[in-house]
Amino acid sequence: MTGPAFDAFIYIFFALEMVVKMVALGIFGRRCYLGDTWNRLDFFIVMAGMVEYSLDLQNINLSAIRTVRVLRPLKAINRVPSMRILVNLLLDTLPMLGNVLLLCFFVFFIFGIIGVQLWAGLLRNRCYLEENFTLSSGMTLPAPYYQPEEDDERPFICSLASDNGIMSCTDVPARREGGRTCCLDREDALHRQALGLSPEPLANGSGAGEAMGLCINWNQYYTRCHTGNSNPHKGAINFDNIVYAWIVIFQVITLEGWVEIMYYVMDAHSFYNFIYFILLIII
Repeated sequence: MTGPAFDAFIYIFFALEMVVKMVALGIFGRRCYLGDTWNRLDFFIVMAGMVEYSLDLQNINLSAIRTVRVLRPLKAINRVPSMRILVNLLLDTLPMLGNVLLLCFFVFFIFGIIGVQLWAGLLRNRCYLEENFTLSSGMTLPAPYYQPEEDDERPFICSLASDNGIMSCTDVPARREGGRTCCLDREDALHRQALGLSPEPLANGSGAGEAMGLCINWNQYYTRCHTGNSNPHKGAINFDNIVYAWIVIFQVITLEGWVEIMYYVMDAHSFYNFIYFILLIII
């Protein structure tokens, strides 16, 4: 039996079962069919299937209705008494977990406030050009601030002068092109431009230039740490407000990528910020 045919057979079986129970017990009332919680779940599944098949007949595709199919295995619980007892027991214990959820929210709230107070905006720190930096016509910069090849996944986050972070703009590595470290500076480019040559020899594609690393090391001019506009991972990782702080805290306690987040904060603020993350995970 093919997949769609078997699915239709299962639906017809459930629908006939529902009709038989309704005839035998009645529909409305305390001891009738809809008076039992499990029967109401079966009724909802059958009605959703009816809507799904009616939409198929009209060539209307509504994927939200099709997702109700995943609830059909729950009908098996209604036929195993021990499973019903276990599920009912789990549902009865949910209200007792209120205090646990309140404690979890309290921990999130305290650590979120600490994160916002200490690191709001710091993960947007980037190394920009010095304020009096100018260029003549015909010369362009690779980027307004230093951007590694994997800038969104592993951005270079610097520490402001008022903080004691690990990374500073003096740690920006030299620019590399063609596997070679660039050795020219802005004055060399201006001199070549005055001679009517290309400011950057690598633009000509000369093999000798590539071998000697004759390209401008623009990275040496990204010396000013300043707060920009972009946070890591497309803006998802930051402590700019309490909501984003809760998202970061949730990711940290799942132990998924928490080390990178800790390094971001240590680079921007202080080496001793690892205490915050260790305490958060332990608590």
